[in-house]
Amino acid sequence: MIKKVAVLLLSLIFLVSIIFYGNIFEFKLNEIQSSVFKKSLIIYGILTTMCFLVGEISKNYSQVDKIWSIAPIIYVWFFTYNSGFNSRMVIMSILVTVWGIRLTYNFARKSGYSIYFWRGEEDYRWKILKERVPVFNIKLIWSLFNLLFICTYQMGLIFLFSLPILAAWQGQNTPIGISDVLISIAMLVFIITESIADNQQYNFQTTKYSLINNKKTLTGDFKKGFLTKGLWSISRHPNFISEQLIWVTFYLFSISSTGIYFNWSIIGCVLLIILFYNSSNYTESISEKKYPDYKNYQENVPMFLGFKK
Repeated sequence: MIKKVAVLLLSLIFLVSIIFYGNIFEFKLNEIQSSVFKKSLIIYGILTTMCFLVGEISKNYSQVDKIWSIAPIIYVWFFTYNSGFNSRMVIMSILVTVWGIRLTYNFARKSGYSIYFWRGEEDYRWKILKERVPVFNIKLIWSLFNLLFICTYQMGLIFLFSLPILAAWQGQNTPIGISDVLISIAMLVFIITESIADNQQYNFQTTKYSLINNKKTLTGDFKKGFLTKGLWSISRHPNFISEQLIWVTFYLFSISSTGIYFNWSIIGCVLLIILFYNSSNYTESISEKKYPDYKNYQENVPMFLGFKK
């Protein structure tokens, strides 16, 4: 796990260095765009610092989870407002807002939030990580992990996969076309797909624990302990693949506006895919030990789309 975290952090540093200091991509902003970009970095710094301090004080290290669906809304509307409400950017911001409201609702109904903002359900994987890697039980080591990976890396990733809207601002003189309509439709489809997957999982888990608490006989997937029906019969993580496709699709707006198929703003969705791949592997390593039938599920259903592992 430590090696995977190190690889993720190094990949972030490497890709950001290529984008902003290399000669492969043209990261050229006008004076206004450059000023707004620098201010957006301040917002990133404030959100990251807030997540770190609240996590350290409360000992609840899922603070980033609470604003995962909120921060992109802040970023996109910040850029859109400063652009003078460019039409394409308004469309992009509305789509991100729809995504964010839906995901925030899903997180809230799973007890992710509390009236005491520092509380809420903590990611169960952090406790398991400490059990698997004893060095993380050392307070200083865990605080560094919280600072560098949980907060700085993940908040940085959120910032980066929101940046195609800045690339769209660079191509602000390109009129909205049929490609933008198709991209919007595709993004909405993936948002709906993610919603269906999350709802199927929520209903399954709610029913499962209701049966357990009422000491009812468990059958089928309830006996297995995990869901294998609906979208979960097509992919082991249909919500994760939908999330990745949402932001890959969001990147397409930058192509529509700039005409450059491989531009600098691709960094966010690339890093997101890398994160989800490693996160899914870690989650599944937990499921393999928890559920005896999970390996059979892995053999018959791909992790994402077409890939078993």
